[in-house]
Amino acid sequence: MATVNKSKTPKTIDDYIAASSQDVQPILEKIRSTIRSSAPEAEETISYRIPAFKQNGILVYFAAFKNHIGLYPPIKADAALARAVAKYAGEKGNLRFPLDQPIPYALIKRIVTLRVKQNAAKAAAKKTKRKA
Repeated sequence: MATVNKSKTPKTIDDYIAASSQDVQPILEKIRSTIRSSAPEAEETISYRIPAFKQNGILVYFAAFKNHIGLYPPIKADAALARAVAKYAGEKGNLRFPLDQPIPYALIKRIVTLRVKQNAAKAAAKKTKRKA
């Protein structure tokens, strides 16, 4: 099923998606556009050889695997969202969306929205600390 050609490190998210199997490419594109709509100011990058979005630090990473799409980092500080993602929890709280089930794009949107707020608050606190 879904795999990425790992023999070459992708330089862009486009490269990563193009190197993925054809059956997973539309899913990766939709995840990308879901993230982009939730964080329009975020910068696309490749980190740890997988797609990532940055805005005041890393918002999320995502990656294609044989049987699932992984989404990182773990969800913290929002109990309702943590309950909503519990069924997708992999090791260390990272999320696994099985490819044989519908991808929860609305849930990804909620995660990214939370991460934007968390990163903005962290950046503001750091700025305030520097001024003090």
